[in-house]
Amino acid sequence: MNYDENPTKVYRIVKYSLFLFSIAFFLFAGSKLLNDTIPTAGKAKKLPIYCVDTDEKKVALSFDAAWGNEDTANILEILKRNDVRVTFFMTGEWMGKYPDDVKAILAAGHDLANHSENHKQMSKLSAEECRTELQKAHDRVKELTGVEMTLFRPPYGDYNNTLIEVTNDMGYHCVQWDVDSLDWKDYGADAIINKVLNHKHLGNGSIILMHNGAKYTPEALEAVILGLKEKGYTLVPISELIYKENYEMDHEGRQHLKEGTVTPGPLPTALPDDRTKGTPMPQTNAA
Repeated sequence: MNYDENPTKVYRIVKYSLFLFSIAFFLFAGSKLLNDTIPTAGKAKKLPIYCVDTDEKKVALSFDAAWGNEDTANILEILKRNDVRVTFFMTGEWMGKYPDDVKAILAAGHDLANHSENHKQMSKLSAEECRTELQKAHDRVKELTGVEMTLFRPPYGDYNNTLIEVTNDMGYHCVQWDVDSLDWKDYGADAIINKVLNHKHLGNGSIILMHNGAKYTPEALEAVILGLKEKGYTLVPISELIYKENYEMDHEGRQHLKEGTVTPGPLPTALPDDRTKGTPMPQTNAA
């Protein structure tokens, strides 16, 4: 064919080729988008525990400890004064800097919980890297106290299926929250109190997020505790709120006890060794 004599025919061929290429491209891109956004039967999104379905009017306070310990002793005193036990999610770095605080938290009857070794974005790590982050922090607490931790909260609340699978494989329960106090934003004590007590998700089985290093948390804590009690809530550590076995999760990350399962009673206490004699050890059962 003489291309100089048939410019119209050449144009049609090029145009048709581009049309076919465009169709192929959009089919490929659309297929990839569906695979990335719509979970399949084999790739359903796994969720951590955000809250618990329960008829009992109880909630759990939790503190993330990743930086600073200036207010830890004050927080522990406020909790003691109000006869409240909570859960502390601690990074390995924090435990390394403040080992006496770790022991004091346990001695006061609170849960010791894992917040990773270095406070990284866990969804960006491989399965082996996730495992290392959990294991290093786990070993620190084991060495310090003899306690085998079973509760884990991912830094920044960042997770993916790989992380959930690793935590489950290691005998951990991955725990988030459904009530964020936003204490880390430093809006003031009144803002923290109002946020928690009037939160739209606050209800039976709620898990409340606070931080031991936030500026106004100690000032707000007692009012938060008293306000929750006035609403009729009993405050318990997360180890006494969540189900350890025979449960299922809904799409919101709410734990439900499987039908026909008897609600478990109060958890027993145990002594890891002589270093913590006389103090309760967080429950170490795994699902």
